[in-house]
Amino acid sequence: MKKLNQFESLVIDEFEEEKFHLPTHSHTYYEIIYILKGNGIHHLNKNLLPYRAGDLFVISPDDEHYFDIKKSTRFVFIKFTDTYFNSNKKLSCDEFLLNTPENFMRDQSLKENVLRFDETCKIILKNTIENITKYNCKTNISSSPIIFYQILSIFGLIKETMRGMNMQITGNAIDNDQIISYIHQNIYNPKLVQIKTIANHFNISHTYFGTYFKRNFSLTYRDYINNLKIQLIEKRIIHKQLSIKQIAYEFGFTDESHLSNYYKKQRNRKPSEIKKD
Repeated sequence: MKKLNQFESLVIDEFEEEKFHLPTHSHTYYEIIYILKGNGIHHLNKNLLPYRAGDLFVISPDDEHYFDIKKSTRFVFIKFTDTYFNSNKKLSCDEFLLNTPENFMRDQSLKENVLRFDETCKIILKNTIENITKYNCKTNISSSPIIFYQILSIFGLIKETMRGMNMQITGNAIDNDQIISYIHQNIYNPKLVQIKTIANHFNISHTYFGTYFKRNFSLTYRDYINNLKIQLIEKRIIHKQLSIKQIAYEFGFTDESHLSNYYKKQRNRKPSEIKKD
């Protein structure tokens, strides 16, 4: 069985077993598992999911699983790290940048149900898996657009099947009011309003968050943060609520000088000059 090593972000592995080679286990990477033939029980996070030829499962690093094989089973494992989709982000569509495949694979409903593909989707899925395994003889598959789009199409089939089974797909909708609320609540902690942190909080790819924010709020994320900070700082100074030292501490600046330099860069004057207006 092939394993991911530190230099690989994607591995395709096909094998057949009468007894699964691993006990209940977890991984540091993600897996798409397709059943080519055979049947048994998939133990996934203490859920017992009967499997048969044509079934597909997705495993995230949070999961623990094991296959109790009843009839000799041939598997196709598509294993990838959390860098695989990020390294191919230039090929991704907006939907998968907003809700990354890695986040989608953590959907709880996918751990509690066996996906029942209709006949058309079954054929497409089987052909897609065959395309991937056939192309696996090539080198550098992790950077291949052909493989990347084939894998994305699997997620499209999963989503269509979930809708057909009336399974709620979580994590897709982004509430812009919640984003603004989060910013206002955490504006005093610079680390919490860093793009990577807020993007992770709302399950948005951090490489896409800036584009998404500007598209929806008509200004850059950095400008929004700076404008909000400046407004709050000026309000405190004008109303003499706090000293400059206290304000600097409240907003996470290292000292008064740090705050003064920041304010001067934004407004082209010193905080102390506000009182002269």
